Amino acid sequence: MLTKVFGSAVFGVDATTITVEVNVDKGIGYHLVGLPDNAIKESNYRIAAALQNNSYKIPGKKIIINMSPADMRKEGSAYDLTLATGILVATGQIKGDAIADYIIMGELSLDGGLQPIKGALPIAITAREEGFKGFILPKQNAKEAAIVDGLCVYGVENISEVIAFFDKEVPLEQTVIDTRAEFYKSLDHPEFDFADVKGQESIKRCMEIAAAGGHNIILIGPPGSGKTMISKRLPSILPPMSLREALETTKIHSVAGRVKNNQGLMSERPFRSPHHTISNVALVGGGSYPQPGEISLSHNGVLFLDELPEFKREVLEVMRQPLEDREVTISRARFTVTYPSSFMLVASMNPSPGGYFNDPDAPVTSSPAEMQRYLGKISGPLLDRIDIHIEVTPVPFEKLSSEQKAESSVEIRKRVTAARELQVVRFRESEATNYNAQMNVKQIRTYCALDDASKQLLKTAMERLNLSARAYDRILKVARTIADLAGSETVTGMHISEAIQYRSLDRDGWLG
Repeated sequence: MLTKVFGSAVFGVDATTITVEVNVDKGIGYHLVGLPDNAIKESNYRIAAALQNNSYKIPGKKIIINMSPADMRKEGSAYDLTLATGILVATGQIKGDAIADYIIMGELSLDGGLQPIKGALPIAITAREEGFKGFILPKQNAKEAAIVDGLCVYGVENISEVIAFFDKEVPLEQTVIDTRAEFYKSLDHPEFDFADVKGQESIKRCMEIAAAGGHNIILIGPPGSGKTMISKRLPSILPPMSLREALETTKIHSVAGRVKNNQGLMSERPFRSPHHTISNVALVGGGSYPQPGEISLSHNGVLFLDELPEFKREVLEVMRQPLEDREVTISRARFTVTYPSSFMLVASMNPSPGGYFNDPDAPVTSSPAEMQRYLGKISGPLLDRIDIHIEVTPVPFEKLSSEQKAESSVEIRKRVTAARELQVVRFRESEATNYNAQMNVKQIRTYCALDDASKQLLKTAMERLNLSARAYDRILKVARTIADLAGSETVTGMHISEAIQYRSLDRDGWLG
């Protein structure tokens, strides 16, 4: 008897339906074909134990299982439930009249319990597109898959529930979530809030500008000055994600198996902070079976690189192209996978190897040569993609011990969102540009036109502070964002003068 059951394989951030054909014939043997990996080949042991512990069995007959399309590599343990259900129907142990209406996925424990799988969301999206009636999967992934409208999602805890559903028509409990309610419930109560930060008003202002224009930013300061604390709070002032962005972000985390159990749609922007020992494959993605890297996991959110000069130079260099293109393409001999990676880069660093710069009371001092060597670890082309450089100074005791409440993230986010809305209108004709940081040279000339007084101010500043040529466009972009926050249609000298302050590393005495 031949039976067809349907599963799914995730490739990149999309899923492809896999047809599992189970044929039972006279003879003895168990043959699994269609390019399965070792985890799938070992599934017969898990399936045999799970069925036996639930009063069923793999009969001693010749069973041939084909996973179609047969030339596509299948990987992972998520096909256990698909294969087990196919074997039970093909050997006549249970009825399977409605089995073709469902995508069935899940890893089996030896007692028949189900373990969570990766990629539940893209699988559910493909199942709906291809007209399947429902999706049966482990309960831990049910909320994630239930984000998709128009598809019945059933979260199950044991194979016995699936058997009862098909054989005895015992109904399964459908998982239904209100996507909008899930999306909005945590927006006004961020875990990390700017209200907790004492002092550092100038740095908060910088973060507000960076968030409003989507600018990459680097914080330079001694240990304990609050660089990491402030950076962790940046996602809380970014504009709320649209439902499309939230779906896109959840999809990537689903593929990587990073969606928390029983979590539906991700409503908070991601914040990723990899350790400086990270490899370039772990950062940009890849591997023999490609997986999204840290830059894709921070899509629509923030990638924070603490102690930037400690990262290996080749690791930082592979980030240059994704920073420009907002996507990363991984090419192998037989296939190419593209992952989105539109993120804000926030970096922090000490100004010298000892951590202190030009401080006579510092416990550790560094020579000018040591400092130049330390700062020289960051390449010019990477620094060129960072719009704002700001020095962070330690907070004095009076401000640390102050009882005065600082401005909350929710209040700052209102101003940021208003500025972003201006940019949405400004760049509505351009597909490649969504906010000020992405402006090309032509757009800079159009939207950042200066009057004579402002031009003279910028010229004088560049000459006196010995600013590099690359600083020119960056200053104009940041000035445009400052003008948007102020609700000004034109960029004035006041906006230019503030933007000039945010180019610390271009000045003499830093990188020269």
